[in-house]
Amino acid sequence: MTGHDTITAGTRAPPPSDQERELQLAAALVRCAAGDRTALQVIYDSEAPRMIGVARRILFRQDLAEEAVHDAFIRIWRGAAGFDPHRGSARGWLYAVVRNRALSIHRDEHRYETADESAEQIDCEATLSRMPETSALRRCLERIDRPRRDVVVLAYVHGMSHGELAGKLRVPLGTVKSWVRRSLFALQECMG
Repeated sequence: MTGHDTITAGTRAPPPSDQERELQLAAALVRCAAGDRTALQVIYDSEAPRMIGVARRILFRQDLAEEAVHDAFIRIWRGAAGFDPHRGSARGWLYAVVRNRALSIHRDEHRYETADESAEQIDCEATLSRMPETSALRRCLERIDRPRRDVVVLAYVHGMSHGELAGKLRVPLGTVKSWVRRSLFALQECMG
């Protein structure tokens, strides 16, 4: 073996060109559409850090940017079959998904700020006290911790969206979704 034949440990292949990366992403989207979970990981490894940067420029908060990218990857997984390479690039499609999700979160986060002032006056405890004392629902709601109970009352009695709740309570949208999910599970257990 000559000195030219040896490979130095730690030598890396040059990064793929933009055209090669585009082809890799398009192929990964096709594989996602066919149900290949490893293809989604390929897309995530390649694009997630830049996607978080895009989402952060829209949302100005790291937690919301991460949530937007998480939600975007769920949409990418479910909607990969909708990617058409004849209509645009794979990267363009991916970033459109994350931008749209970030913009939706931004709208939801700020929707409450422009809502009618009377919404601020909603008293969840008063709502609960108007339920009959013998009501199983009231009894089960009273067992749930206060912030999570308020989220359920505001969402299901007063019709507020998760985004409106996040804005009103000044907590991340993901936290609101988690509180709603856990509270509904607790109610189901209690009433079941």
